Amino acid sequence: MTSAITLDLPVPGISCGACAGRVTRALTDLPGTADINVNPITKRAHLRLDGATLPQVQEALTQAGYPAELITTRLAIEGMSCASCSGRITRVLSARPDVAEAQVNLATHRAQVTHAPNLTPEALARIVTDLGYPAQVQQPDQPAAPPPDEAPALRRAFLTALALTVPVFVAEMGGHLFPAFHHWLHGLVPTQVLWLAQLALTLAVLMGPGRRFFTTGIPALMRGAPEMNSLVALGAGAAFLFSTVVTLAPQLVPVASRHVYFEAAAVIVTLILMGRWLEARAKGQAGEAIRQLIALVPEHATVLRDGKPEQVAVADLRPGDLVRLAPGERVALDGVITEGSGPVDESMLTGEPIPAAKTPGDPVTGGTVNGSSALTFRVTATGADTVLSRIVALVEQAQATRLPVQALVDRITRVFVPVVMGLALLAFALWLSFGPGLAEAVVAAVAVLIIACPCAMGLAVPVSIMVGSGRGAQLGVLFRRGDALQKLAEARIVSFDKTGTLTQGHPRVTAIWTDGIGRDDALRLTAAAEARSEHPLAAAIMSEAEGLDLPEALDVTATPGRGLTATVEGQALLIGNRAALEGAGVVPAAALMNEADRAAAEGATPVHLAVEGRHVATFALADPERAEAAPTVAALHQLGLETAMLSGDLPATARAVGARLGIDRIEGGLTPEDKLTTIRSMGKGSVFVGDGINDAPALAAAETGIAIGTGTDIAIESADAVLMSGDPQGVVRAIRLSRAVMRNIRQNLFWAFAYNTALIPVAMGVLVPFGGPQLSPMLGAGAMALSSVFVVGNALRLRRAG
Repeated sequence: MTSAITLDLPVPGISCGACAGRVTRALTDLPGTADINVNPITKRAHLRLDGATLPQVQEALTQAGYPAELITTRLAIEGMSCASCSGRITRVLSARPDVAEAQVNLATHRAQVTHAPNLTPEALARIVTDLGYPAQVQQPDQPAAPPPDEAPALRRAFLTALALTVPVFVAEMGGHLFPAFHHWLHGLVPTQVLWLAQLALTLAVLMGPGRRFFTTGIPALMRGAPEMNSLVALGAGAAFLFSTVVTLAPQLVPVASRHVYFEAAAVIVTLILMGRWLEARAKGQAGEAIRQLIALVPEHATVLRDGKPEQVAVADLRPGDLVRLAPGERVALDGVITEGSGPVDESMLTGEPIPAAKTPGDPVTGGTVNGSSALTFRVTATGADTVLSRIVALVEQAQATRLPVQALVDRITRVFVPVVMGLALLAFALWLSFGPGLAEAVVAAVAVLIIACPCAMGLAVPVSIMVGSGRGAQLGVLFRRGDALQKLAEARIVSFDKTGTLTQGHPRVTAIWTDGIGRDDALRLTAAAEARSEHPLAAAIMSEAEGLDLPEALDVTATPGRGLTATVEGQALLIGNRAALEGAGVVPAAALMNEADRAAAEGATPVHLAVEGRHVATFALADPERAEAAPTVAALHQLGLETAMLSGDLPATARAVGARLGIDRIEGGLTPEDKLTTIRSMGKGSVFVGDGINDAPALAAAETGIAIGTGTDIAIESADAVLMSGDPQGVVRAIRLSRAVMRNIRQNLFWAFAYNTALIPVAMGVLVPFGGPQLSPMLGAGAMALSSVFVVGNALRLRRAG
């Protein structure tokens, strides 16, 4: 590694010379930096690292308020087979001063590296390739996809090894099961000939299907970074070499130790190949969620060219194209309806079981399914810009995230393989010193090498994240960051924004009371005046008056916080709250005010109408609660969580809504700053649920922020998790899923650690002095293979979670 590295960092926050000066001071105060030059025109910081690292530089710039703009590169990596592989790649990349963060995922065979612009993506790929793991750069606009399916190749390798191993196993072990078979075989074929045949067949296993262990494991061992393949290569190779010496040069081995273990070497490779094949099949199922999402895009669509329908490949569609959609056909890309109306099934993206009604002007999302009507839509997004592509990218990003719990696993797997090799040498020495002979010492060492399984430990966390985040996508829950899975499982209190989250976000007229005027007349006059207003309550009154013939309003004047005045049909109108009436000298009608007070106590907003100075009507406007809001709160209480509502609405309105929903803690009249203070005071385990746009600061302040919205309006940047639909019950699904994922991870880690802790000593022979058996390397290989399959199989149960 170079002792000094030059960085040229974009710092977009620099807008003047003073900014550049603050950036210069922040970098100068950081030890290990030199030759600092900050240019306010190009908005770049040039410096040399001589001891400092990029993470330290970024931290200093962030604290100064001017974070650098770093590059994130995704790599597809081949050849990783265990936690030691992914751990070594992570350590090498993270050790570079120009890399801010490196995340390598064993389950997805992907790496995500955040680094300085000086370090090109191609250079990163070369670094990983030089370690022995071929890597390729994934372009930013390249659709995410699961790693290639290794199961078919592993199946062929396993079956080939099995065919070659069966004769060796039968020849050597058949006699132990059936002594008559042993006498018959050795009477038919001389022992030396049998051993030579076993040597040839075992060599074919090791040089053919088992070659992968040696070509990967031995170079890794020579580089001083042994991994799982190294253990298999050493174990199977030791058994084979010892047996070969006994067969070809028996004089070199004591008479009492002249036994062959060809069957152990062959069976070890065969069983481990079987385990990897089963593991690859299971991991393929773990990535099924992404494959299903990608498969939602049809291959062809009917586009209108010069008014005539024409079948084209979806890849050839461009924004602005008109696409005809037949009943039951899948929507090809994102767009806007231009012709026709009818239901569209969006359940595969949002989790909503009820189809959404679509009319001209409404958006449609690629991957959804048209109902019974013929529709035409204009394409608005293609490729990586579509909602579906963004969802797939989010799922893959979450799957590549390292949870905090992974740190413990990394520390252990970093030393695991060297420790196992040391224990194997110790077992060999002890058996050689105190055991019957050389053969038993070799068996003990080989058993220790083979039974150890860093794979199970390495897969315990990432495979659960992989399946869990994929399941979340199927439920309409997108984890923008994988660590949200762990944080949500530790949630203690869930806070909601009110408008648009627990309520529908669209006020409507819920009641009209009149005194001396007809209901329709009151509504007609009020709507005529409100037609010139942009207030949200005006839209509710206009919606209620739909179908009525509205006269023209003159001299419309709005007074912020009060209401408006206008002249309609020659009459002077005043529309507003009680303060507006009293301020204009209008005497409020007692009966109408009683109704208004009652409506306000229930969370509605009263709006009064005065005609020619007389109070004649009162409207109650309210933002109705979502039908799912109360069940959501009840379900959170069943999970043992406290609930809160933080609203900018009037305290009385907030209390009324919160009381109807059964919320524990209700606070109204809050400014955005008040919300931030309140959320920060909640401390660890705080969750905030909002619309993700107006509530971005609060979402960022909470330990876990959940943005709630629709599939075509996702506030990705401000939240840790995003709900594709507007259903707040997605919060419950997200918490249940996160708890299931963390429970699954704990089960996997317990198995992985307990397996190695219990069986490595058994393989060393700790039970032999107490009359127990010496573990066969073949049994060790079988147990090791099944341990990884167990971990992946256990994670697959998450496909039914939520």
